Amino acid sequence: MRTTTLGSTGPEIGVVGLGCMGMTHAYDPDGRDEATSVDVLRQAVDLGSTLIDTADVYGPYTNEELVGRALAGGYRERVVLATKVGLESSPDKPGDHTALVRNGRPEHIRRSIDASLRRLGTDHVDLYQLHRVDPDVPVEESWGALAEAVQAGKARHIGLSETTVEEIRRAQAVHPVASVQSELSLWTREALDEVVPYCEAQGIAFLPFSPLGRGFLTGGITSFDELPRNDFRRRLPRFQQDALKANLELVGKVRAIAGQHGASPAQVALAWVLAQGRYVVPIPGTKTPKYLADNVGAADLVLPPAALAELDALPAAEGTRY
Repeated sequence: MRTTTLGSTGPEIGVVGLGCMGMTHAYDPDGRDEATSVDVLRQAVDLGSTLIDTADVYGPYTNEELVGRALAGGYRERVVLATKVGLESSPDKPGDHTALVRNGRPEHIRRSIDASLRRLGTDHVDLYQLHRVDPDVPVEESWGALAEAVQAGKARHIGLSETTVEEIRRAQAVHPVASVQSELSLWTREALDEVVPYCEAQGIAFLPFSPLGRGFLTGGITSFDELPRNDFRRRLPRFQQDALKANLELVGKVRAIAGQHGASPAQVALAWVLAQGRYVVPIPGTKTPKYLADNVGAADLVLPPAALAELDALPAAEGTRY
């Protein structure tokens, strides 16, 4: 896979990374298989998807444990390993993937990095990210605790997630921001207004999660009833039947462009994301070797300006994100 760097000063990574959340959290719980997930993680590294992204809240905790097992035996040294802190399961609704609470208290962050390192089986992570800014804690205080992890050698770089330009600036005044992770896809483009241009100007990596619209832009979901039992997408507005039916028009255009370029819809959707900036590195998630290979193939697809313009002109998605 062709490579880039984690922002202007970070380590080399493949231009398409791997998000690991769905291997233990939120999506299709009946379709999970640990052995297959371990294989997918290792195949991703072998194919050049060297940015591996997880979080302590996924599971919770089981995702980091799975990633740690998968990267044992020499794989850890070949990846840029990223995890996150700052979200917890709601004590009132344990096990509810949509009922999460923010916790950016410095003492929580200090405890959490040590626990994450134990689960991941490593002495440091390459990227430690604040999963969400806690409205009850000044971002400078949370960011200062992440910076302590860098100073202690427990993290090489630190990043933010789902944040604003103002919050990025405030964090930068304390310690360099290596990356910003937020949702970006053909049906979620808000980050392009301010955050992505700011990151580009500052040499900060931008890591889009859900770059395939939570799987919708692949064309594999055509009705609400096709969503697996207990899959959290059943609660999301864009996947309700009326909205979903309207959003299929987006997929139709993606399919048409894919056909013109001998690519899959997933590859077209990812190629569009990759075209949004030098340091934009999408982290699509998957649990299967087939979809991994499809996603990785997007690194070789460079869409012409006319195709990009057609995709830019697509209407906004029907329904809110959450």
